[in-house]
Amino acid sequence: MLKILQQTSRWLASNASLFIIAIAVFTFFVPDTFGWVRGNTQTVILGLIMLTMGLTLTTEDFKILARRPLDILIGACAQFFIMPCVAWLLVRVFHLEPALALGILLVGCCPGGVSSNIMSYLCHGDVAFSVGMTCASTLLAPVMTPLLMELTAGAIIEIDTIGMFLNILIVTIIPVGIGCFLNYTYSHKPSFPTIQSLMPGLSVICLACIVGGVISTVHDALIARGLLLFVWTFAVVFCHNSLGYLLGWTSGKLAGFNTAKKRTISIEVGMQNAGLATVLASTFFAAQPLSVLPCAISCAWHSISGTILAGIFQKWDERKGVRQKA
Repeated sequence: MLKILQQTSRWLASNASLFIIAIAVFTFFVPDTFGWVRGNTQTVILGLIMLTMGLTLTTEDFKILARRPLDILIGACAQFFIMPCVAWLLVRVFHLEPALALGILLVGCCPGGVSSNIMSYLCHGDVAFSVGMTCASTLLAPVMTPLLMELTAGAIIEIDTIGMFLNILIVTIIPVGIGCFLNYTYSHKPSFPTIQSLMPGLSVICLACIVGGVISTVHDALIARGLLLFVWTFAVVFCHNSLGYLLGWTSGKLAGFNTAKKRTISIEVGMQNAGLATVLASTFFAAQPLSVLPCAISCAWHSISGTILAGIFQKWDERKGVRQKA
């Protein structure tokens, strides 16, 4: 039974995008399936995702922050400058209505996504740098995300910065801290690596539940306004994500990073913690239910685009290897 669970976890981690999209499509036709994923339930589910992240972090991962302060500083500045600015520009270029604008701005102001570490590994990036950036942006999120939302979205709606600070603290820092503590305390136990091996699958299932809950929430609006709403929102998400990759790579080039670090900062900047954005939108912008739509689309698309980008980098390495041998 345990082997089946481990195999399932590996399959879910390898096919996260496919699984999340399948859940989203299924929920669109059977919206009541994830109607229970609302409010506190959604917050608890995100907390579980962050707990799984903490369970995989070691003290060595946090030492990276002290060993490579300049790299981490450059990465954090790129993360919290590029994505909010790009989101702010896209809101104006696409003339987004307030609800959708809030959603894409929130995605832009959130920290890097957990799965970015996997993508950095797949594309032969600097995995230690990736983990360091994820840790740094997550630790900074309780302060930076409310502050950036106040700057970029304060004209659209009143931002509860204190409430947002406390919410991010509860659903990110505390679960990650508990996970790290458990890892530090029980990592020597023979059964602990087995528990860790199940975490990727649990994380994907939790993220799929959040996406399913969002689709259930916005189902009626999608039906009423048709395919155009989805396509228009997806176009914004696509531009935001793609420009994040491109400008992240550019920032690494300007900083004089090597190829591995440029790939990592590109992925770290482009892939956001859209699950956190979804929960924050549901909690703080409940009066604007469509604000969760860009967040939900980002949840699925960032995983897909990250996999595609990692594949492109892999193909580039293969072709370069062939040329060098020739």
